[in-house]
Amino acid sequence: MWHDTGTWAGLVPPGLDVEPDLNAESPESKRRIRNLLEVSGLLDQLTTIKAKPATLEDITRFHTREYVDRLKKMSDEGGGDAGEFTPFGRGSYDIALLTAGGTIQMTEAVLDGTVKNGYALVRPPGHHAERDWGRGFCLFGNIAVAGMRAQAVHGVGRIAVVDWDVHHGNGTQQAFYDTDQALTISLHQDHLYPLETGDMTERGEGKGHGYNINLPLPPGCGVGAYQAAFEQLVIPALERFKPELIFVASGFDAGGNDPLGRMMMHSDGYRDLTALLMQAADTLCDGRLVFSHEGGYSPHHSPYCGLAVIEQLSGIRTDLADPWLALGKAWGQQDLQPHQQAVIDRAVELLTDIQ
Repeated sequence: MWHDTGTWAGLVPPGLDVEPDLNAESPESKRRIRNLLEVSGLLDQLTTIKAKPATLEDITRFHTREYVDRLKKMSDEGGGDAGEFTPFGRGSYDIALLTAGGTIQMTEAVLDGTVKNGYALVRPPGHHAERDWGRGFCLFGNIAVAGMRAQAVHGVGRIAVVDWDVHHGNGTQQAFYDTDQALTISLHQDHLYPLETGDMTERGEGKGHGYNINLPLPPGCGVGAYQAAFEQLVIPALERFKPELIFVASGFDAGGNDPLGRMMMHSDGYRDLTALLMQAADTLCDGRLVFSHEGGYSPHHSPYCGLAVIEQLSGIRTDLADPWLALGKAWGQQDLQPHQQAVIDRAVELLTDIQ
C-alpha cells in the first residue's frame, strides 16, 4: 500500500491545464479487497503466505540488469517514471521486489503442497512490464518472474498463463514469446492498452510460434462473451497444451463499473470463470493454480469480484452479498452477441498450432 504513484488525473499527468487528482492505480481497490476478506470472515479461514523479496537472480531471468539498476537508482533518489504510465516514488523498487516475491512465494506454496491453489494480492501489478522498461503501472513482471523461477529452480515443465485483465498482457507475452514451454492466453478489450499490441497475428516466434494466443474482444462484452471465450478457446487450449502449472493474471478492470475498461463483467462472472479454471487444473495439473493480482480500478466494485474469486478458490462461501450484482446481471446484452462470437470463432482457429 506504500507504493506511491503520485498525483495524476487518472491516466493524465497533472499540470496547469489538468487539475491534479489521484493516479488510477492507487492503493484503494487493493486495500478494500483485503478489508472485504476481513469483514466477510473469509481471511481467518485461509492459509496466509508471507511474501519475501525476489532476488536479483529471480528478476533478471526476465528483466535486463540495466533496467533493474536504473529502477533502483531512481527509487533511491525519490522516484520517477519507469517508462510509460508507470510513476513511482521513493522505495518502490523494494516494494516491487516484495511484490514479485509474493507471487513467487505463492507459487512455491502451491508447488510444495502447502496450499492447492492461491491468490497473490500484490501491488504494483506486473503484466505490462517489459524486459527493459515499465509500462502501464507495472514495474516487474510478477508472473513472468515467478513462472521462470518455477521452471529454472523447481524443474517445472510447461506452464500456462491465462490473462483476463481488460488490457493486453504485453509483458507476459514478451517474456515467453519464443518458447514452447509456456502457453500465454490474453483476453482483453481490443486495442485499449497498449495500443500497438494484442492482435491475433501475434502468435509467438521460433519454438514459441502457436503458443501465444490473443483474443481482442470488442467493447461491451459481458459475462456471456467471456463464458463462451473460456469454454470454446481457453479451456480447449489448456487441454491441448497440458500444463504442469497454471497462472492467472487476475485484473478486475473488465468489470462493468471500472473507469479504465468498457466491459460488463460482474462478480458471479468471475466466480464462474474461476470454477472453469479449477476444473481444468484438477484434470491437467493436480489443481495447481496461482492467481496474481493485476488491474481493477473501481474501489467499490473490484473488491466484490476479488471476494468471489477467492471464495471459489477456497470452496468457502461467505454471507456477504455483492450489492452491485443485481445491477450487473440486469444490463442489456449480457448474453453472447453475434459479433462477439465471430471474434471468438477466429481465435478458435489458432488452437490447431498447439502441440
